[in-house]
Amino acid sequence: MTARPTRTLAAIALLIGSSIIAPAAAEDAQPVRIGVLSDMSGMYRDIMRPGSVLAAKMAVEDFGGKVLGRPIEVVSGDHQAKPDVGAAIVRNWFDNGGADAIVDIAQSAVALAVQELARTRNKIVIHGVTGSPAITQQACAATAFSWSLNAYAISAPLPKPLIERGLDSFFFLSADYSFGKAMEDAAAGAIKKAGGKVLGSVRFPQNNPDFGSFLLQAQSSKAKVIWLISAAEDTTTALKQAKEFGIVEGGQHIVVPLTYITNVHALGIANVQGLTFATPFYWDRNDETRAWSQRFFKQHQAMPTMDQAAVYSGTLHYLKAVAAAGSLDGLKVAEQIRQLPVNDMYVHDGAVRADGWLMHPFYMASIKAPSDVKKPWDYYTIEKVIPAAEAAQPLSESQCPLVAQSR
Repeated sequence: MTARPTRTLAAIALLIGSSIIAPAAAEDAQPVRIGVLSDMSGMYRDIMRPGSVLAAKMAVEDFGGKVLGRPIEVVSGDHQAKPDVGAAIVRNWFDNGGADAIVDIAQSAVALAVQELARTRNKIVIHGVTGSPAITQQACAATAFSWSLNAYAISAPLPKPLIERGLDSFFFLSADYSFGKAMEDAAAGAIKKAGGKVLGSVRFPQNNPDFGSFLLQAQSSKAKVIWLISAAEDTTTALKQAKEFGIVEGGQHIVVPLTYITNVHALGIANVQGLTFATPFYWDRNDETRAWSQRFFKQHQAMPTMDQAAVYSGTLHYLKAVAAAGSLDGLKVAEQIRQLPVNDMYVHDGAVRADGWLMHPFYMASIKAPSDVKKPWDYYTIEKVIPAAEAAQPLSESQCPLVAQSR
């Protein structure tokens, strides 16, 4: 008879123990979530959209699908190029377990809003194509990283090789927002340093349907180079109308530092041949980029943009850093992101600086003549490799507090 209470107490103890252990086990099994915050419906949709989500999922697949013994999930949100919308999505993700890290973003105002949220919560954010230099300058954060480009990297290295060819006078057509100003300032400084001249500039509003008056000003300046600072649909519209005005046929050279392969594909290379720009990625650069891009193409039916390639690389490196840190703690993971070399199809032996900038080479490229195209999407000629040290704004000029602390 005495054995019954003993067995009963043991059973109760087992139940109590199970009720404590089960939630802990369930918590340990919670997925590691990566949030792809992107423009799914606005002016950046063709350079980001589902392709960015696909790129993140490819990184998860290549990593093996699990980290720290937990499954990895990719979730996505549409910021609509609106800072308040983007911030609301990310705040919900961070505060309610929707995401442990954020990748992509692109639009500068949204990126800055998201970066501030990441700072206050010690969460990781890895920007793809985000133009504002403030990301790694005044607004830098210990857990924030810039993986693709900024205004300096695609503007400052280009004038010197153009001026060496005799293309020594410039006219700016610049988008009237902070990214446009930052790119113009970076290019103008490099033009002056290389011995060139800026003959004038004009600014246009975002989502501009008619570039006629702006193109006429650029044409009448007689500048040898018309430097178009725009993005996404504005680039497509401006280049279509430049073709109608016969600007290239008239002897002027068009430079569009921020050029996407999707813009070129939409316009047709006959309309943009000879266009010059800088890029951190081209799908047909080597065997490794080709193999990855063909995988991407089979699912997306378009070759990857530089933004989508950066999302893949940033996501993969984040997962490697989580594994190395043995934790999802943002500061611990950020330390590993900076310590580990970045090695993948996007960059070899890349290094992440104190300010969060990924050191990687850029490529000065131009659009081929139609007669030189040998296969679909074979649009770029890589004319020059721009070393990582030339593409990156010098740390000696940095306004990032983290840089001062690291000295």
